[in-house]
Amino acid sequence: MAEMIDNKEKEERVILVSVATSDGDDTVSSLNELEELVKTAGATTVAKIIQNRETVHQGTYIGKGKIEEVKQLAYELDATGVITDDELSPAQLKNLEDALQMKIMDRTMIILDIFASRASTREGKIQVELAQLRYRSSRLVGLRSSLSRLGGGIGTRGPGEKKLEIDRRLIGDRISLLKKELEDVKKNREVARTQRSKNSIPVIAIVGYTNAGKSTLLNTLTKAGVLEEDKLFATLDPTTRNLVLDSGQQILLTDTVGFIRKLPHHLIDAFRSTLEEAKYADIILHVVDASNSEADKHMYTVYDTLNNLGVKDKPIITAFNKIDRLEENFSMKDFKADKIVKISAREKIGLNQLLDTIEEMLREQKVLVEKVFSYPDASKIQVIRKYGQLLEEEYQEDGIYVKAYVPKDIYLSL
Repeated sequence: MAEMIDNKEKEERVILVSVATSDGDDTVSSLNELEELVKTAGATTVAKIIQNRETVHQGTYIGKGKIEEVKQLAYELDATGVITDDELSPAQLKNLEDALQMKIMDRTMIILDIFASRASTREGKIQVELAQLRYRSSRLVGLRSSLSRLGGGIGTRGPGEKKLEIDRRLIGDRISLLKKELEDVKKNREVARTQRSKNSIPVIAIVGYTNAGKSTLLNTLTKAGVLEEDKLFATLDPTTRNLVLDSGQQILLTDTVGFIRKLPHHLIDAFRSTLEEAKYADIILHVVDASNSEADKHMYTVYDTLNNLGVKDKPIITAFNKIDRLEENFSMKDFKADKIVKISAREKIGLNQLLDTIEEMLREQKVLVEKVFSYPDASKIQVIRKYGQLLEEEYQEDGIYVKAYVPKDIYLSL
C-alpha cells in the first residue's frame, strides 16, 4: 500500500522579539498586538522575548547574549522563525538571519502580508503590491536567503512574492508602473469626491483602530454586507454606503482602513488616497473599542495618524463601541471629540442616539431658511428634502411656505 503524502503546509512556529528602550508596559502591549497579527497571518507564537536596552542594537536589533538565548529557545521549541516587533534595517535583517540561521521577519512584513491576503479590489491590490515592493527592494539580499529557508509561508504572500527574485531595476520599473496606475485610480476617486461635493450629500468618514467595530457599525446601519471578523484588518478595501436619516436627510458613510500602532510608512504612502477619505469628509466618526484595555492608546494612534495625513479641524463624533461588554456606568473620555455616544454596533444599542447626534452636527453646519416658494418653483423643495432637513411645509394661496435647514451652497441657490 502506497504511503500517503502529507501535503499540508508545515505549521509556522515563531518567536516574537522586542526591544524595550523606555516604557516597558507599552512594549508588552505592542508585543501582544504582534501576537494577534501573527495569528491573523496564520502562524503560531511559541514564545515572546523582550530585551531591555538603552537603544536598539544597530547591527542585529538585539544584543549578542539575547541572540544566543533566542537560538537555544528556538531549538527547544522547534521554532521555524523569528519576528521582531520593529521594522528591521536591511543590515539588521541580514545579520540576524546569519546569526540565527533561520527565517527572520519583522512587524512590517507581517502587516504587509495580511494586507496582501485581504486586498480584493484593483486599487487595494495595487496599493499592497506597491508597499511590498518598496519595502522589499532595499532588502532583497537578506530576504532572499531568509525566506528561502522555508520556501514561503507568512511574510511572502501577495503579488509581491514572485517579484523577490527580480533585480532592483525591474522592481524599480514595476514600482513606476504601479504608481502610474495608482495615480489613475486616485484621479477617479477625486472625480467621485467632486461629484459627491456637487451633490451636497454630507460624507461621514468612519475611522478607528483596527478591530474597533467599524465594519459591524456600517453593516448594521446600512446592510452593507462588509466582511466582519474578530481579526485585525478584517476589512481592507473602503466601502461607501448611502443612508437616509429619519428627517429624510441623505448621508454617505465611508469605512476606512483600520489604524494600528507602528503602521508601516510604506503602507501609509501607498494607501494615502484611501486614508484621505477622512480629509474630505464633513464629519469624522471615530469608533473606539471601549472594552479594550488599550483604548486610550488606540485613540492616540488614530489621532496621530489623522494628523500625519493632514486631517485637521473636522467635527468629530466618538462612538465608544462594544458597551455590551462593560458595566452600565462605565466612564470614558475623548477630549478631541465634539460629541460622544456609547453604542454596541452588534447588539444595536445606542444607534438611534448616534444618528440623532450626526443629524444634530449636520444641522449645525447648515443655514435655517424660511421662505414661500411659488408653485412653478416647487421643484426646489425636492432639493431641500434631499439635501436638507424639512421642518415645516404649508400650502398657501401664493405658494408653498417652507421652513428647513439646508447646506450653505444649497441656500445660495434657492
